Amino acid sequence: MLTLRQLRYFDALARHLHFGRAADAVSVSQPALSMQIRELEATLGIALVERQPNAVRLTEQGREIARRAARILAETRDLLDYGRHAGEVLTGSLRLGIIPSIAPYLLPRVLPALTQAYPNVDLQVRETLTQGLLSELNQGNLDVILAALPLEGTDIESRALFDDRFLLAVRNRPDLDERTRVPPSSVDGSTLLLLEEGHCLRDQALNYCEGVRPEGRSTFGATSLSTVMQMVAAGYGVTLLPELCASVEVRDDRVSLLRFTDPQPQRSVGLAWRRSSPRKQDFDALGACILGALGQSPPAPPHGNRGLPATAS
Repeated sequence: MLTLRQLRYFDALARHLHFGRAADAVSVSQPALSMQIRELEATLGIALVERQPNAVRLTEQGREIARRAARILAETRDLLDYGRHAGEVLTGSLRLGIIPSIAPYLLPRVLPALTQAYPNVDLQVRETLTQGLLSELNQGNLDVILAALPLEGTDIESRALFDDRFLLAVRNRPDLDERTRVPPSSVDGSTLLLLEEGHCLRDQALNYCEGVRPEGRSTFGATSLSTVMQMVAAGYGVTLLPELCASVEVRDDRVSLLRFTDPQPQRSVGLAWRRSSPRKQDFDALGACILGALGQSPPAPPHGNRGLPATAS
């Protein structure tokens, strides 16, 4: 009979593609993991992996079984969550994923409010890029993520919380009028400084600037907004800065912020979780706590994924 243990071990092997590292990930010996994989293959009647001296590769059938196993394990965790948290809001473990362009600017406001309102919640935070968060969410390693919407995935449900306007960060000049409104199309691609590939903020900036491509800065890609803002302060270019980040990132008199012409470019920030998750009540409470920390009122029950008209300012 196929067991959850076999699926968990195979899931680890599919992720690590190495028997030793997979065994470490599930805290068993390598021979024990290998034996369970062989028993799973015997039960299914198919070969799942190609065993080579220094590598492991999944067969075509193995890749499909790995995909299905990850979904089964995620839904099993959701079942356990339901039993553990039924009738109680935000108690026990809550694994939150959050993107780097939100985490350092929002968490210092949210964490004290969350701890005060829900002292029995054990919040575990994971900060990384959107695609990594989605992968971990689908695998059941995260319960909910906070990111820029929309997100791809038919198994993902999301709820927009607030809109975060973009500002144009430029080097300050004596003749600069900060009341000036600028159209996104006026941004010179040769001066546009962006985060490296993989950051959704980079893609949003390019999209909002109406076809601009940072050709003059093709070799520049920072891993943090702080680095980008230092480059702006030094006069190496301009960048799009989310308003949520402004109070932290703009503490240098050499930098000025300009608003764009209407309609101002913005990103929609919200929560996303697996459709199968039974913890929607927890996520609603978390969303209300986030909005409260920003000085906003929780929205009425949403229809679809429409965001709120308020901003993060």
